Amino acid sequence: MSRGFNKVILMGNLAKDPDVRYTPSKQKVARITVAVGRQWKSKTGEIQNHTDFIQVVAWAFSADICEKYLRKGRPVLVEGRLSVRDFDDARTGQHRWVTEVVADNLILMPGGKREGGSAGPGGGDDFPPEDGPSGPGGPDMAPF
Repeated sequence: MSRGFNKVILMGNLAKDPDVRYTPSKQKVARITVAVGRQWKSKTGEIQNHTDFIQVVAWAFSADICEKYLRKGRPVLVEGRLSVRDFDDARTGQHRWVTEVVADNLILMPGGKREGGSAGPGGGDDFPPEDGPSGPGGPDMAPF
């Protein structure tokens, strides 16, 4: 059997707060939904918009990051792999398929809506704000 390549990179905003739970074996797992927007022109020249809502699963340390830092509206970059699994739904008796991204790495992006944070310069997060590519002067001071 040949070896394939399964890599997913998503950048978008959290559609809702993370759902953090524990497995029976006490492993932490976080489920997040990343909203990824796209835009294109139709054949008639009209601008079309669409948002995909991608299900992401994060385990262990990545689940800790989700629980501590991610909230609805927060921009995030997810690196991981696509996973397809099937199961029999005990409630309905139907056979179901689930496609989701299993996160290997989460990168917290600057900006976005921060609900419930303090009014300080850090926005209520427990980590220092990032200067980003434009440096400490902010986006208005960018060299391009």
